[in-house]
Amino acid sequence: MPLLAIEQAACVRGGRLLFDGLSVTLGPGEAALATGPNGVGKSSLLRLAGGLLRPAAGTVTRGGAAALADETLALDPKRTLARALGFWAALDGGDAGAAMAAMGIERLADVPVAMLSTGQRKRAVLARVIAARAPLWLLDEPSNGLDVDGRARLAAAMAAHRASGGAILAASHVDIGLVGAAEVAL
Repeated sequence: MPLLAIEQAACVRGGRLLFDGLSVTLGPGEAALATGPNGVGKSSLLRLAGGLLRPAAGTVTRGGAAALADETLALDPKRTLARALGFWAALDGGDAGAAMAAMGIERLADVPVAMLSTGQRKRAVLARVIAARAPLWLLDEPSNGLDVDGRARLAAAMAAHRASGGAILAASHVDIGLVGAAEVAL
């Protein structure tokens, strides 16, 4: 069973048709990168894939849980980074410490989430996805705000996720190091 099957999907937002007849299938180890100018529906595609939006036509089927990394932090700003990530890790038996190490933020474990810089917050969002252990990653502009080391860690995390049987649907305007990804041009 595929980890994601989008078949002949249409997406309407604000009364405007963003795309129609879109099909994407991702099995274990596979990846796709949605590309196109601002406003064509890349972020909406990720939300359809994650079940946060319903397609106006077509179907979306997931073969397991999905984790979304977008501009929303989804971490309690009052908690330390370790405790906030620990919440997500506990849901699926993940390891917050390993997720922080993967993104190079383990030294920030005791820092309140509210005190993180822009780049640290992006690394924390990606660590949240890693900690959640979902087989399907949905990454919306995942390299925004990352420095060179952060981008390298993102590429390594994506490669490791795919090597362990996970799949990735990403949207980006720039190369994010998602090697061998199919292109979904919107």
